[in-house]
Amino acid sequence: MRRYLPDTFTLLLLLTVLLASVLPIQGSATVWFAMATKVAVGLVFFLHGARLSRDVVIAGFLHWRLHLAILASTFVLFPLIGLAIGFVPSSVLPPTLYTGILFLCVLPSTVQSSIAFTSVAGGNVPAAICSASASNIFGMFLTPLLVGLLFSAGGHGGVSLDALEQIFLQLLAPFIAGQLLQPWIGGWIRARKGLLTPVDRGSILMVVYLAFSQAVTSGLWQTFSLTDLGVLVVIEVVMLALVLAVTMFGSRLLGFNQADEIAITFCGSKKSLASGIPMASAIFAGQNIGAIVLPVMLFHQIQLMACAVIAQRYAARKQPDAIAEPVRT
Repeated sequence: MRRYLPDTFTLLLLLTVLLASVLPIQGSATVWFAMATKVAVGLVFFLHGARLSRDVVIAGFLHWRLHLAILASTFVLFPLIGLAIGFVPSSVLPPTLYTGILFLCVLPSTVQSSIAFTSVAGGNVPAAICSASASNIFGMFLTPLLVGLLFSAGGHGGVSLDALEQIFLQLLAPFIAGQLLQPWIGGWIRARKGLLTPVDRGSILMVVYLAFSQAVTSGLWQTFSLTDLGVLVVIEVVMLALVLAVTMFGSRLLGFNQADEIAITFCGSKKSLASGIPMASAIFAGQNIGAIVLPVMLFHQIQLMACAVIAQRYAARKQPDAIAEPVRT
């Protein structure tokens, strides 16, 4: 039953939302906390850039069919589903929550959990590392672009020049700086895996606390009912089930072996909370982003629970010949 329970980080997220609901940050303290949050987010992307080896990036291009399938699921299939969800009446799904779902659909894939589940299921781990990393790199360009295209087309507003500037200064510039310094500090950072986790998760908790503090003071919990949240959960469960089915059976139709199918299934069906919340704070700067990140937080836990079960089933039924089967490049 432990795999169905929230992990430690999810519990910390829930406690952060509870704290923001009871003791939201206000006044001049908000300005200083917002500055500290931006510094923390920039540090996260610097460390990600410094940790990612150039060899991993180069190796990723060798299995281009697999990576193309994952990127298509992440940045084409998900957005199309998001647009289809737009036909749900606003009386059933509030427009603000739909904005959050649409933003969720254009986010990159996760890195750590995609690799972990691929490993547990006995899949192509090197390909998962390359694809998940590439998804996050491309996401820094594609997510703002897709937000501008989809949100403008749907009448939800696009991405302003100020938002693009914030994305560059807060996310892309630190990542590029980390990549430039990677030959000198990359090995040291990779040898200390525990260094990134507290910074990564700490920055997310800071963004969540700031976002929900602002949302609570604007009446977030008076805006949505338990029925609204229930509808959101149902929509996200159906959306995840659809993507899992397409990635799993679609990879078989395309002729991928089981190891590649596992990598495509887990990397192509996830959305990154670690990248999504900082991106939301940059793209929607000055707006009430509490309701926008709420679908991302819920989807995070749903995907972890679902993929934990699927990974165990893959591992249980994996055949000896599939284990010995070479990975195609």
